[in-house]
Amino acid sequence: MTDATAHGWRGDPEIAAISAKKGTNMRYKRRLPATFAAGALLLAVAACGGASGGTAAGGKSLTWASTGGQFQEDEKKALQQPFTKQTGTAFVNVNPAEPAQVKTMVAAGRTTWDLANMSWIYAGAYCGKLFEKLDDPSLDRSKFPPGTTHDCFVPTYRYANVFGYNADDYPIEPPSKIEDFFDTKRYPGKRIVQDYVKNGLLEAALVADGVPLDKIYPLDVDRAFRKLDTIKDSLIFAPSYGAVQQMLVDHQASMVMTVTARLIATANSGANLKPVWDFTTTDIGVLVIPKGSAHKQLAQQALAFVTAPAQAKAYAQLTGVAPARTDIDVNSIPYTPMQKLFNAFLPDRGRLLEQDKKWWIANTDALVQRWTRWKVS
Repeated sequence: MTDATAHGWRGDPEIAAISAKKGTNMRYKRRLPATFAAGALLLAVAACGGASGGTAAGGKSLTWASTGGQFQEDEKKALQQPFTKQTGTAFVNVNPAEPAQVKTMVAAGRTTWDLANMSWIYAGAYCGKLFEKLDDPSLDRSKFPPGTTHDCFVPTYRYANVFGYNADDYPIEPPSKIEDFFDTKRYPGKRIVQDYVKNGLLEAALVADGVPLDKIYPLDVDRAFRKLDTIKDSLIFAPSYGAVQQMLVDHQASMVMTVTARLIATANSGANLKPVWDFTTTDIGVLVIPKGSAHKQLAQQALAFVTAPAQAKAYAQLTGVAPARTDIDVNSIPYTPMQKLFNAFLPDRGRLLEQDKKWWIANTDALVQRWTRWKVS
């Protein structure tokens, strides 16, 4: 595994998309390598984060770090409040959930967060060093899809990197397969992607180039970038998910590859978007426990609770994401028609490929650097 100091993303991309969908102004941008370490120094005097709620008055209490805005309000409603009702545990909510802040707290021996909503890459890269290993037997890993669990995380929800297009631009014979994203002759027009190396584009490039799904990992990075070279002049690299939405609403591009909630938000804003269900990468959101939490066992109990069927279904309905558990029928969730349109986990949605957690944890540093060099070359 690499040192992973270049894992420069503020939280999970789907979190950013859902927050923007709900009308918040949270901004999530990929930061340059070494920001993780530099941010720790800058935050040395601010290890406790910005509290959005007061300190619990007596009794059991957990500090929950997340993104703020509507997304954290949804967490309170669907996940925290039911746990409080059942156990009496109070929650102190802080934001933002910065990995550099975790590093600062652990280094100082003063960890004040108990649960944090941030990318699983951090937990995988620093498992046992900056994040606690999960050892509570109530966290039954058999209930989650293969390849989505780790010693330091289990999934709390699932999302997808979806290929979509503006139906006004292709009224006759619209795109129907992943190869069409790379066919600029038959399907001219700009393609928007998030400026984020784990955006699903590398896997899509390999599938479009003829690589079978069971041979995608380990990624043939050279081959993937050669395929991307063929559409490089047609790509727009959006600096944020808000920019993705605005560009689509302004009709600056004809195609897009972005997360589920962003397509929902954009379509709700009036863009005539349609999904292409041929090949789609899927991913997970997670809650992690920072190393040194004084309430590790209670935090694990809360984690087991929020991933239980009742809470997982309530959360999916509220946000539009998919439950992480395999024993929940996604058809049983009363999604809105727009949520259903872009939900990759419903029946007949083509080939799905879960992004390989071990591979991405080990290779993200190098890929961030390769992606940056490629864009400017």
